[in-house]
Amino acid sequence: MGLAIMFQSTSRIKPTLLGLIIALFSAINGFSQSNNLGAKSPLEVIESIGNKLIKETPFKYQLSVPTPSKTFNGVQVVDFGRTFGLKQPAIAYATTILNAPSAMDLTMQIEHNDGCKIWLNNELVYVKEGERAINLKYEERGIEMSNSCKLSLKKGKNVLLIKSETVGKEWKVYLQPPSTKGAILNKTIEYPGIGLSGMKYIDKSLTHVSNWLVVGPFKSQGKDGLNEVFPPEKEIAFGYMYQGIEEPITWTIPKVEVLGGLINPKKWGTNYYWNYHNGGMAWAMEKLAELSGDKKYKDYAVNFCDFHLNGIPFVNYQVKTLNADSSANKEILGVPLLDFTLAPSLPLVYRLQKDSSFANKAAYKQFVDKMINYAVNEQIRMPGSNIFTRLTPQKYTTWVDDMFMGIPFLVQASLYTQDAKLKKKLLDDAANQVINFSSQVWDKEANLYRHAKFSDSNNLMPHWSRANGWGIWATSEVLMNLPKNHPQYKAILEHYRLHVAALVKLQNANGFWYNVLDRPDSKEEVSGTAIFTMAIARGVNNGWLDPVTFKPVVVKAWNALKTRIDPDGTVHDICMGTMCSDDVNYYINRPYFDDDTHGLFAVMFAGIEVENLVRGKDLSKMAAK
Repeated sequence: MGLAIMFQSTSRIKPTLLGLIIALFSAINGFSQSNNLGAKSPLEVIESIGNKLIKETPFKYQLSVPTPSKTFNGVQVVDFGRTFGLKQPAIAYATTILNAPSAMDLTMQIEHNDGCKIWLNNELVYVKEGERAINLKYEERGIEMSNSCKLSLKKGKNVLLIKSETVGKEWKVYLQPPSTKGAILNKTIEYPGIGLSGMKYIDKSLTHVSNWLVVGPFKSQGKDGLNEVFPPEKEIAFGYMYQGIEEPITWTIPKVEVLGGLINPKKWGTNYYWNYHNGGMAWAMEKLAELSGDKKYKDYAVNFCDFHLNGIPFVNYQVKTLNADSSANKEILGVPLLDFTLAPSLPLVYRLQKDSSFANKAAYKQFVDKMINYAVNEQIRMPGSNIFTRLTPQKYTTWVDDMFMGIPFLVQASLYTQDAKLKKKLLDDAANQVINFSSQVWDKEANLYRHAKFSDSNNLMPHWSRANGWGIWATSEVLMNLPKNHPQYKAILEHYRLHVAALVKLQNANGFWYNVLDRPDSKEEVSGTAIFTMAIARGVNNGWLDPVTFKPVVVKAWNALKTRIDPDGTVHDICMGTMCSDDVNYYINRPYFDDDTHGLFAVMFAGIEVENLVRGKDLSKMAAK
């Protein structure tokens, strides 16, 4: 409104002031060239990002012998079956050192077949007899095991000895420390070391290959085999031969496996790991291919999808047969978390919409249908509101992130399915999710989202930038695809506009948003800024926002983003992925990285919407409603 008033009386304005107004008008209708990308269009900018990704992403597994973790902070597996290869009743032993930084009590979870005994420093701490099968329960952030025992560790070295029995079927023992949910709450957990380092008469080279020594198989005496005492229980002696079932045996290491891992893994995650931001990147490349007309960007997305679908049997073999719990892309096997189910499936469901036929369409359809069933019938939801929720770090924790992790998939799946009832069910679900998330994480005073909420706590979490981005992104996806006569449309549009209005007030003079939106002492951050740029440009392009008021916001933000993008497509200042915390300093101090796909695909989507804005796409819709 202010601009309109000034232009009504330009004849009475001094020439110098008129020049300033003309310059401002130019900034509104065009994009600044005073950055390291010069006069490049938004399309050219994001093409440089896409070209770099294509060049640097191999979509291949690299074989190697993994180095075992030296901290007991995850799953340890002793696979006697693969080492000894017997299909008959037998007994074997395994030993390692737990090196405790201080005296500590540790409740260790255990899973095993048949009978098992465990000694710590020669004291029996666990025994369970009888035939049984292994029963691992895969949860959001790890595995839950059926059994446990208390370890009272002394400071320094502690000798752990396992005795395992098999009746002739599977033969494994799994161990892990207590739940890591405390780490998700940003609490420091102290773990002991694990491995052969410090064990007498063990060369250092061996410590890099295995954390365990094993000996077996000894002949089992049937039902009483677990209680028969074999020499390793009396003394762990090297350079000595015991009598095994068929031949003399001695201490050795478990079978060493060759595993397929990702090439040049990065701290924040390699570009083709199965997760939401890499799936989002492939989805962005599909959109870029449509905008640019260049097939190579679509090829990148196809390669991402095919690599993962074709690799499922290999990943399953590594996790289930080779016991590689930390195997690359293990999450695709069914980790019950939206980050690894619905969100990374977006490029698959999008391709099914766009391509009428392609070679492995049946595999895409089978996977996407499985994800739709997961969304409708399996994903945990908040009682009462039915929104997506999590069991970590506490039961029924609401994360704003899950708006993006789940809602866009619901929308895309509704566009994909030919079942009219399912189509309506998915789209109604998406709309209701947008409305009902507000009951948990929307701050009505600030008109911003708080990052998360624990169901049993009133602790208020910060207004983290990217979390607000996930929320408004999901909202805009629903608005673009929801019929305007839908009962929820007006409420969602009003919610979107309230959010935009609050965000605009927090854009800084440089055009950025801070990592914690209302904390200027936190750093300017690219991923959140990119999502807000996209969401506001999308509002102008679709007629939800007044172009005179909001186009300058988009221009300023896009010009800011270009200052953090190099001509070769490198993108700087992207906040690393976070857990959730009520400590604002946790967010303020999060590390930033270059080319983290959390930010890359956000910048890509921003560039697509800004390019559409520049081209004047859908100008007939641009009057605010």
